[in-house]
Amino acid sequence: MAKNVLIISTSLRNNSNSEILAKEVEKGAKEAGHNVEFISLKDKEIKFCKGCLACQKLGHCVIDDDANAITEKIKKADVIVWATPVYYYEMSGQMKTMIDRANALFAADYKFREVYLITTSADGDESIKPVINGLNGWIACFNGVKFCGYVSGGGVDNPADVNNNQELLQKAFSLGKAI
Repeated sequence: MAKNVLIISTSLRNNSNSEILAKEVEKGAKEAGHNVEFISLKDKEIKFCKGCLACQKLGHCVIDDDANAITEKIKKADVIVWATPVYYYEMSGQMKTMIDRANALFAADYKFREVYLITTSADGDESIKPVINGLNGWIACFNGVKFCGYVSGGGVDNPADVNNNQELLQKAFSLGKAI
C-alpha cells in the first residue's frame, strides 16, 4: 500500500551530504511505489518559536512564515524522514527550530506514524546518538508514532563527500525502499 512520505532536508549548505542521502531515500521510496514529497529548508523562512502556545488553540502558529505550510504537510504525511547534518553532536538548529514550530501538531489529528532519520557528520557514527535522543523526545509527544530507523554517515566533511561512499548511498536508498 502506497504511503505519503515527507522528506525534510534541514541542511542549508549546497551539495550537502545529508541532502544527497535524503535524495537517495526519496529514490528508494518512489521505487517502492510511495508518494514522496521532498522539502528543503534551505530557502525557507522559519522563525524561532515564541513559546506562546497559541498554536494549541488555533491549530497553527501565529508567526506567518514557511513553517505553517511545512507543519501542514507533516500533519498529512504517513511517514516523516528528517535529514540533518550533525553539529556538535546534535541535530542542526534549523531542524530543531522546525520541530519547535510544528508544535501545533501536538493537539492536531496528525496522520504520521513512522519517523526516520538521516544524518551526516565529520565525526564518526557515534555522533548520531544525541540526535536520535532529541528526535525521540519529539516523537514521544505523539501517540502511536514510532522511530523506525536511520542512516548515519560519519566521516563526511566537505560538500558532496558522501558521493564517494557507494555503501552509504545504497543504505539510504534501501531505507527508502523499505518504508
